[in-house]
Amino acid sequence: MIDDDEDVLLAAKMLLKKHNYQVIIEKNPNKIPFLLNNDVYDVILLDMNFSKDTTSGKEGFEWLSKIKERDAQAVVIMITAFGDVEMAVRALKEGATDFILKPWQNEKLIATISTAIKLKRSYNEVDKLRKAKQMLEEQISQPFRDIIGSSNAMKEVYDLIDRVAKTDANVLILGENGTGKELVARAIHQKSLRHDSSFVAVDMGAITETLFESELFGHKKGSFTDAREDRPGRFELANDGTLFLDEIGNLSLNLQSKLLSALQSRRITRVGANTSVDVNIRLICATNMPVEQMVKDGRFRQDLLYRINTVEIRIPPLSERVDDIPMLVNHFLDYYSRKYRKDVLSITPEALTKLKKYAWPGNVRELQHSLERAVIMADSPTLQESDFLFNRKNDNTSTDSLNLDEVEKAAVVKALQLHNGNISKAADELGLTRASLYRRMEKYGV
Repeated sequence: MIDDDEDVLLAAKMLLKKHNYQVIIEKNPNKIPFLLNNDVYDVILLDMNFSKDTTSGKEGFEWLSKIKERDAQAVVIMITAFGDVEMAVRALKEGATDFILKPWQNEKLIATISTAIKLKRSYNEVDKLRKAKQMLEEQISQPFRDIIGSSNAMKEVYDLIDRVAKTDANVLILGENGTGKELVARAIHQKSLRHDSSFVAVDMGAITETLFESELFGHKKGSFTDAREDRPGRFELANDGTLFLDEIGNLSLNLQSKLLSALQSRRITRVGANTSVDVNIRLICATNMPVEQMVKDGRFRQDLLYRINTVEIRIPPLSERVDDIPMLVNHFLDYYSRKYRKDVLSITPEALTKLKKYAWPGNVRELQHSLERAVIMADSPTLQESDFLFNRKNDNTSTDSLNLDEVEKAAVVKALQLHNGNISKAADELGLTRASLYRRMEKYGV
């Protein structure tokens, strides 16, 4: 409440505190920008005249304009001892929510503020729904949202999804790039009790140190150079729903600490705000990095790992679920044939065999892109072996052995020998992450 009469301010504050309102009072209107920068207000009560012997309301209208310029959804109630119908109509036209005359009736003031607060909450809810709708539309536009596969390796994943979905347990999904970690996270959300609320995905690897808090916790308008409007963060957008933090292994220790603090308290504070907000989320994280080893190396906080992996789900690489390749091929073939309006309806047995023998270092994502390219370039309704071109260093189709495990083990041994046991260089040679190579070395006893 901004008014140059201190007695009015104190009287209003005493009245409103009895009704459990938190009230900030200020005599000097020049402090309005400072106040708006440092806190969030449900309602602003603004006097119309601050200079002695002034009854025009000019000052009040000027400050109303400045407030609305900063926040178009600010709820402002104008107050004056010299009002008339014409002034009230002008105030409403210029963005005020209501108009109160001094001296006011206490019941009238309380009722007006109560109505204004409901309006502010509706603004906030509409803004939240608008942003959630935008994110939902972006998610819906993404193809291949459903998990495809019936191999034994995938049946184990499905079983874990069913077991954990109905709980609120935090889940950590491990798997190489392109294995479908986000699809698993979405499946857990869809089977959960929160399925009617938002699923909000965040690529932690794409967030810079400077934007981390703004992206996750939100910000107030003017809190930094590009903050042109109040904006809720991903935690708020996911409230009552599921928050999926992908590539969480990429976070620095500093950002890990900030994330851990929010997860422990279940409260977040927007950048530039002084008040915190409670959040109720179901947390799912994913990474392609060896977080257990990172903890030993001091690169990942152990307490954060305990917090995020109540249940752990490992997604097998495509090389461990070769039986799913025909099903995946048919799915992608159907999708891209319709997308590009091509009459590509089938694939030869020889071409399918070639796909099943390939190592697929890029996993399902690489298979998807290979099918897309093949459909685009195809000259006939049936895809041939020649329609698929692979990186030679990952192409094991020319080997004499048809046993995939033998081929893969031979490639791992050869890469390690070539680089004198250097894991990083060998992994790069194979097109794998270090974590993926470690798993294959363990699998084959190398």
